[in-house]
Amino acid sequence: MSLRILIAPDKFKGALSGQQAAEAMASGIRSVLPSAALDLCPIADGGEGFMATLAPAMRGRWVSCPSLDALEREIESTYLLADTRQGRVAVIEMAETAGLWRLAEDERDPLRASTRGVGIQMLHAIQQRGVDRIVLGIGGSATNDGGCGMAHALGYRFLDKDGAEFDPLPARLSKLARIDDSRVVKMPPITVACDVENPLLGDKGATAIFSPQKGSTEETRPLLEAALARLVEVTKATDASLDPGSGAAGGLGFGLLHFTGARLVPGFDLLAKLLELEERVAAADIVITGEGSIDHQSLSGKGPICIARMARARGKIAGAFCGLADEVARGSGEFDFLVALADTGKSIPELIANASNELAQAAAQPGLYDPDAYSQPSELPTR
Repeated sequence: MSLRILIAPDKFKGALSGQQAAEAMASGIRSVLPSAALDLCPIADGGEGFMATLAPAMRGRWVSCPSLDALEREIESTYLLADTRQGRVAVIEMAETAGLWRLAEDERDPLRASTRGVGIQMLHAIQQRGVDRIVLGIGGSATNDGGCGMAHALGYRFLDKDGAEFDPLPARLSKLARIDDSRVVKMPPITVACDVENPLLGDKGATAIFSPQKGSTEETRPLLEAALARLVEVTKATDASLDPGSGAAGGLGFGLLHFTGARLVPGFDLLAKLLELEERVAAADIVITGEGSIDHQSLSGKGPICIARMARARGKIAGAFCGLADEVARGSGEFDFLVALADTGKSIPELIANASNELAQAAAQPGLYDPDAYSQPSELPTR
């Protein structure tokens, strides 16, 4: 019987989509194991690629919508619309509007970045398309505004001590005194796919863990944390700030919990159900995943870690390819093998420019797929 391999990577950010990464891995494996039965199933845990991954499974159609990016510049955005047995569903990816990918590196500034564009898309789906439900993926953000921009777009008014309304950017939230909800639109049920489990505040919160990659500095991080703390103080939503996932997307998880009554679920769990991953893992001998970077942050609930755990819990070999891996991930024991392209010694720009070929070459190692090498997988070091 031929070896059965499930190939289920997330995107390699800035280089390959999940689908492209899966095809590159498959190309490498076929070159050394031509008789292997390959099942390609790209994944996304709530960040970029979430909509595209769900589109075939939900038989959705794309809707165009004017919106704003994280710096509130006008853009044309898209979201997914699907008619299901439970009614009309909009699948929205917050990164489509407020994603870090839309900003140049020198534009990254979470003190002035907003999730307003996310709210505009939600409003469009509610008012223009009459949706019965919204599914929202919230990974890959450029923001740290606690969802205030999103809430503002939906009708919430942010007021200072004199009753004057202001645009609730993090740089201005210190003057927040009251939030008026008298003009808020009626919300359908909202399910939020989170790619992390972090709370809103503290040393594991949105600011401490995720804002540095969005452009914060040692000087601005205390301001960002104080802005979110002020939001919690005014809303009296302390419980929501502690919920797992409330710190996702710069606190958009918190904002969705408090302002829209949303339900937060692990993005991977939602995707796994729709893509029937349990069944596909069960049918495989080896499960291979991957992402651009697999590191300590990945251990907080990122897709590649989740699918590796699913595979190993069922006695399957679980391997991964990535661009970069840190020592925490290498020593985590989550994978039977972990191959990082950067270990070749090539530069990151070179690896990105030739990502498909590099990934295919990395996958063309027949020894990785020898079941006899993994008789005691829990004792195997990563490679």
